[in-house]
Order: sequence, then structure tokens, then C-alpha cells
Amino acid sequence: MVDVAQLVELRVVIPAVVGSSPIVHPNLARAENIVEFMQVSIETMTGLERRLTISVPSEQFESQITERLADARGKVRLPGFRPGKVPMKEVRRRFGPSIRAEVAGELMQASFFDAVSQESLEPAGQPSLEVVKMDPGIDFEFTATFEVMPRVELASFGEFAVIAPKAEISEADVDDMVEKLREQRKTFEVVERAAEEGDQVKVDFEGRLDGEVFEGGTGEDVPFTIGAGQMIEDFDAGVRGLKADEETTFDATFPEDYQAENLKGKTVQFTVRVKEVSASTLPELDEAFFQEFGVEEGGEAAFRIEVRENMQREMDAAARNQVKQQVLDQLGKANELLIPQALVHREIHNLKDRMMQQFQLPPGQKNLGFDLPDDLFQDEAHSRVKLGLLMNAVIEGNALTPDETKVEERLAELAKPYKEAEAIIGYYRSNPEQMQQIEMSVLEDQAIDLILGQSKVEPLDSSYADIIADKAVPKPEPEATEENSDGDE
Repeated sequence: MVDVAQLVELRVVIPAVVGSSPIVHPNLARAENIVEFMQVSIETMTGLERRLTISVPSEQFESQITERLADARGKVRLPGFRPGKVPMKEVRRRFGPSIRAEVAGELMQASFFDAVSQESLEPAGQPSLEVVKMDPGIDFEFTATFEVMPRVELASFGEFAVIAPKAEISEADVDDMVEKLREQRKTFEVVERAAEEGDQVKVDFEGRLDGEVFEGGTGEDVPFTIGAGQMIEDFDAGVRGLKADEETTFDATFPEDYQAENLKGKTVQFTVRVKEVSASTLPELDEAFFQEFGVEEGGEAAFRIEVRENMQREMDAAARNQVKQQVLDQLGKANELLIPQALVHREIHNLKDRMMQQFQLPPGQKNLGFDLPDDLFQDEAHSRVKLGLLMNAVIEGNALTPDETKVEERLAELAKPYKEAEAIIGYYRSNPEQMQQIEMSVLEDQAIDLILGQSKVEPLDSSYADIIADKAVPKPEPEATEENSDGDE
């Protein structure tokens, strides 16, 4: 399932096809002069793979080589010959093979772009080029093997069934949020009493498995909050009730799903010395607290209004994303599609680079002896490419363009949490990449709205808490998937 939070990026998955414009090369224009003489045949391979066989008459090919050799003759300097007076035979002997290869490379590039245009093909990636014939006196011939973009014929949206959760934010919901905000800003002060639930303690500990200290089983001056889930449950229980400078030894059993394989379900013995116990204090609901959230006037009443508005935006966004996810899931299920592996491969590398950035590692660590396996990203990349193709088909098939009013609304929404809203909007407007992302996001929303307008949408009364926790909409049962269900080979 594709995360709707990354929906904006999906259209970036579809690259500018190689037929759009050739790579610039100083001598490419010369090669383009003879592509009008080429002969092209096309062969359908497996799935989306195509093979073009392109031939150019020997006369045109050789004339390019002769012209290039003549240019070289006027520039080369060889011992025993005056500049510009080197015999053509000698120039051909010395430089003929390399110039022949150079002309062939340029000709393959130029003729490939013309051939795909002539055959109305839309490549999904760069071709694999292979010379078949290049010897003097015979027609130059090569093959270009590549994948084409699939033809997308969208299934009807009329059978899509979407549940749209909605809720009213109650005063109790606002009360709970205010308490959460206070919890986030609580402070701790050292106390002399025994540690209780919610207290922060600082401990030294040593753990032994079968009498031996295990990796990661020791620590000094380790702080944690009792009952916050930072330690396993038995560790919390062993420390609860101890004062500073007290020491204890107890058994603790690790959960069966613990991340360390060697500790899953194992019982170890911990020796713990408590060094400090601190109790939490919640901030008062006063002017200083309200100002931390940008509320300068109006006291608690104005603060609660601000909190409610933020909760409403958060809930609306969560509900919208849950509706989007249902649309995307059904769009993917309703449409079988051959997926170009060139695009999947490219997206795998995009996902790898994104994960590398999360680990604060530069992309392309393969050269340093570290690389993530492609299989780790295969399913997600496949889903993202498929969904990108389908969303492109919705957008292009309905000639959708970004609605300027909605773009303005999105800018205002992004700037609203900031004091200098106009400056934030100005920043986005001055950054073409940021504006493109916003416009693409709006365009995706327009496509989703178009699909919803033809779907069966059922409102569902829910609660703020369930919508925020993504529990409002029942999750579909996972389906057994068959290999190559989308027709991939």
C-alpha cells in the first residue's frame, strides 16, 4: 500500500522519456543529416519490451566517416608531414577505426530518437544499443532494445466504495489536547522519595544472561521515565519503589517480539543502582504557557480556540488522507497494468537514496562497500510506479491543470501556523521547486476529487481520537497476492 503522504512524489516517478530531446553532442547535427535515409523495423519482445532494428545505407555512413577524416587531416600533426599535408590513406589508417566508432555512436543516438518518433513509441528508459554491422562497404545496422510506456485504460470509478469519516471536536477532546500539551512541556525536579509511576530516574545497571554479561546489558547514568515504555516492563517494575542510592537485583523477561534476536523471550538478571529520582511538574495554564503557542492576548479562552482550530486542521487532514488511501487502494486493484522495469529500477534507487538520507549517509554507498539490497524496496517501488502511471492517466485523460484558487488556499494553509505568514508565502513563491510541489499536490487532490465524484461515498460518524489514530475506517483484509499479478514478466 502506498503512503498517501508521499502522493505528491508519485508523478515524479514517471521520467521525461528519452524521446523528448537527444543529448547534445558537438557532432550530433552531422549524424542527424543522414537519419532520413534510415530503415526501421520494430519487434515486440516480452511484455513492454521492444526492439528496433535500424539500418543506414553504407554510402551515407561512409560519407560521414570520410568527412570526419578530412576534418582530422587538416588538424593532425604527424612526424615527417607538414600540417594539413598528411595523406588521407595515413589518416584513415591511424584514425579510421576510432572515427568509425565515433560516427556509429552518434548515428545510433540520433537515429534512435528519430526512429521512436517515427514509430510513435514512448520509451520508458534509456535503450540498450548494440551494433550488428559496421564494416566498410555494407549498410550500418544496429539494434535498440528498450521498454515502452504502457497504454493505460482506466476502469470505471463507479464501483469504488469509499468511507468518509467525520467527527465533531468536543470540549472533552480539547481538554485532553490541553493536557497533552502540558505533558509535553513538563519539567522534572529531584525528590527524596521512592520512585513512582511517571517519575524520571537515573540508574546504573548490569544485566547477565546465563551468568554472562550480554551485549548492551550495561549502562551508567541512564535516564528513563517509569511506565513510559522506554524499558521492558519487568525493568520498570524492578526499579519502581526504590530511592536514590538504593540497589537491587531482579529477574526480567524480555518480550517474544523484542528486537534483539538473542534476547527474545529470555529471562536475565539485572543489578540496578538508582542514582536519582525526579518527579514531574506540569506547567500552569498561564500567559507564559499560552505565549509558547503564539497566543499573546485573550487568555485561556483564546488559547482553547487556537487549540481547537489546530485540532480541526489536523483531523480534516487525517480524514482526507484516509479517504485518499481508499481511493488509491481501489484504483490500484481495479486496474491491471504492465509496469516498465526501468521505472521500477529507478524508483528503487530513489527509495534507497531517501533511506540513506534518513541514516545521514550520502547516496551511492555501494562504492564504499555498503549498499541496501534492491529486494528490500521492490514491492514499494512497484506500487509507487504503478500508482504514478494510473494517477497520470487520470490527470492527463481529464486534462486537469492546477486550480489557481486552490493553489492560493494551499499557500495560505501552509503559512497559517507562522507569525510572518506573508513572508512564508513569499518564500514559496520565490522557490520554483517548492511551487511545483504545491501545484502537483493540488493537482493530485483534484484527481482524487474527480474520482470521488464518480464513486460511492458513505459518510461515517466517528470521533476525533479514532480519526487521528487512523481507526475510524475499517481496514480491508489483506489479499493473497500472486506473483506477476499485474502482468509483469
